[in-house]
Amino acid sequence: MGAYEIVQDSDPRCAELEAAGYRVVAESWAVRLFDPDRELLESAVRRATVGGLSVRELGPESASALHTLESTNQPDYPDTPATHHHVGELEDVRALWPEHRVFGALDGSRLVGATVIREHKGFGDTAFTSVLAPYRRRGVGQAVKAASILAFLDIGITRFSTGGAATNQASLQANQSLGYVLTEHWRTYAPTP
Repeated sequence: MGAYEIVQDSDPRCAELEAAGYRVVAESWAVRLFDPDRELLESAVRRATVGGLSVRELGPESASALHTLESTNQPDYPDTPATHHHVGELEDVRALWPEHRVFGALDGSRLVGATVIREHKGFGDTAFTSVLAPYRRRGVGQAVKAASILAFLDIGITRFSTGGAATNQASLQANQSLGYVLTEHWRTYAPTP
């Protein structure tokens, strides 16, 4: 099989690839957030803390807990040519700091959700958000992401970005609930065998 072609859905090359016998094998999206609503973000964090979780920024001493969370969730990540996520070894997770900042939700001492964000070209760019299966659909992902945005607002960053696989509609909806707007939709094409 030849190489994949990842093309924005508005690109005229989509029609050319389809005419040449390529087929869509995956889709992905990008979202942006400008000048977020602080009250909406604070409310997302409050909902998680009222539910008994603590939400806070995590330092490198939490690398082992983050690695455990990510290793547990690895099978749940959509794996497409455009949205591959590799957990790696504990040392790979430790290497996230200091370039990235990590925000977590803890149930007692257990890390049950986390988001990883960094400043990139003037944006607070979220690399990934991860929530243990029993805690999904309870606002945990929204809470950690909201906490990260609030922290970046405090240092003057008011623009945010992230993306994901189209098959992960829960992630897209969680972002949109915080005010993110869908800005790009991508198709991954592969030649017909």
